[in-house]
Amino acid sequence: MPELPEVETVRSGLEKYVVGKRISTAQTFHPRTVKPGSIAPLAAAVGSKIQAVKRRGKFLWLELDRDFTLVAHLGMSGQLLVQPASAPIQTHMRARFSLTSRLGRGRDEIRFIDQRTFGWLSIEEQNNGIPTCVQHIAFDPFESEFDIKQVVAKIKSKKCAIKPAILNQEVLSGVGNIYADEALWRAKIHPEIICEDLSEDEIKKVITSAISVMKSAIKAGGTSFDQQYKNVNGESGYFSRSLKVYGREGEKCSRCGSAIHRIAFANRSSHFCPRCQG
Repeated sequence: MPELPEVETVRSGLEKYVVGKRISTAQTFHPRTVKPGSIAPLAAAVGSKIQAVKRRGKFLWLELDRDFTLVAHLGMSGQLLVQPASAPIQTHMRARFSLTSRLGRGRDEIRFIDQRTFGWLSIEEQNNGIPTCVQHIAFDPFESEFDIKQVVAKIKSKKCAIKPAILNQEVLSGVGNIYADEALWRAKIHPEIICEDLSEDEIKKVITSAISVMKSAIKAGGTSFDQQYKNVNGESGYFSRSLKVYGREGEKCSRCGSAIHRIAFANRSSHFCPRCQG
């Protein structure tokens, strides 16, 4: 959390407000704001023009009129808000960038808010338009280069359970705990079934279910359970109302009426219906 739908909601919101504007100032307020691998301080972006806002999986970056890019990863609780410079300062603001338009009108800011400080910003080189830290990340299902046959074959060859396979960002990017649980419920696949024991059609169904649920979440502005995820306007997403299993331990499955179970899974929780996904 945030996962692909939340990051895409932030990306599209930023695109609406910041493309075409220049970064006039850059400030950081916490020692962990800038990723250690950043090739320069955030001030290197001052004077640059924002040409586009891009995303792959859970990674987001501002394409600048420079030979480097400004990357953001929201971690567990990161937010990128676009606000007037006169707006009150948030308690957990870790960085901010002042923006100016071509005509010099308005003094909006991009503010990076991160309560738990697991998110980060970074100045990075690019290769074919992709930042250094994203090079190893697999195509996400909404990219034109995504090849579902290749992904199915890669998952089919794995000896691990299906859930960690679809959470592996080098196999299928963008899916996190929430949408993995929801996709497996839609596909009627137990999260602990070993990939080798699934047919190619079953694996494909898991992937198409993940795509379907994430499309719906994007339309709803993502999933918000608390104040830690907001879009660029500071508004919460409302897809949590549509979740079928995630966070619903003990509630009735909407498909069969059985109680939703929760099991421990790699320092996380996994929610599923023991009847539908048995």
